[in-house]
Amino acid sequence: MDNKTSSYILFDNGEHKCIVFTSLVKGEGIQANQFLIINDREGAVIDPGGDLTYSPLTFELLKYIPLNRIRYVFGSHQDPDIITSMPRWLMHTQASIVASKLWARFLPHLNSAFTSGKMTGNWEDRLIELPDEGMSVPIGQSELCCIPAHFLHSVGNFQFYDPISKVLFSGDLGASVVGDPQTPVTDMEAHLRSMRGFHQRYMCSNRILRYWVEMVREMDIDMIVPQHGAPFVGREPIEQFLDWLWHLECGVDLIEPRIYRCPKTRLAVA
Repeated sequence: MDNKTSSYILFDNGEHKCIVFTSLVKGEGIQANQFLIINDREGAVIDPGGDLTYSPLTFELLKYIPLNRIRYVFGSHQDPDIITSMPRWLMHTQASIVASKLWARFLPHLNSAFTSGKMTGNWEDRLIELPDEGMSVPIGQSELCCIPAHFLHSVGNFQFYDPISKVLFSGDLGASVVGDPQTPVTDMEAHLRSMRGFHQRYMCSNRILRYWVEMVREMDIDMIVPQHGAPFVGREPIEQFLDWLWHLECGVDLIEPRIYRCPKTRLAVA
């Protein structure tokens, strides 16, 4: 596929669509994928990003659905590249924000629009706080399953499973800074090597990874699509990815006590 394409259809059976948006960040900001689910003329946006992506993303969305038909904006966790554009979605659409109960109340700190009078109505009425065990949220005649992925890497982390397309939108789990978001992983050995450093630093522990792998192996999944980098498509690549996570030591498994010292390095001031 053409890498310059900003959006492409991941799944379309005539009634249900999954669209991926890529390469919307210009300049030095980290590239991230954003997602749109459409069913029965209703839409849901997953991990819409921040100010760097809001304008180009809404421009691309309008090719598929009017903004007034976006019913939900889902945030997997609180990173800036995930949902710092949330105040704009509240101001310019009627969408509800779906996020973990652990950090949903921190969202007003993202923008002064909440207190400047630019926000109409009570924004709290449009905030859906996910319990730790997750829930399913209806979209048209379908639903999006918010599944727990806590500590992978946020304390209140969720992933989103679409049972019609059988796509798991996995957030930062499976993310890589290499690989074309529009081209599935083919060289698994090389791709897993490229992911190792990020996953060892950002994911909490092997114990949590194994809980997640056990859950995912019971699900009917055809694709795992992360927020950064290439997707895993088909059972063989997915199983290879799950096997790799099962044995991966990361986070607190690797941290050393010597890190916890008052630093001796001093900033050099000109």
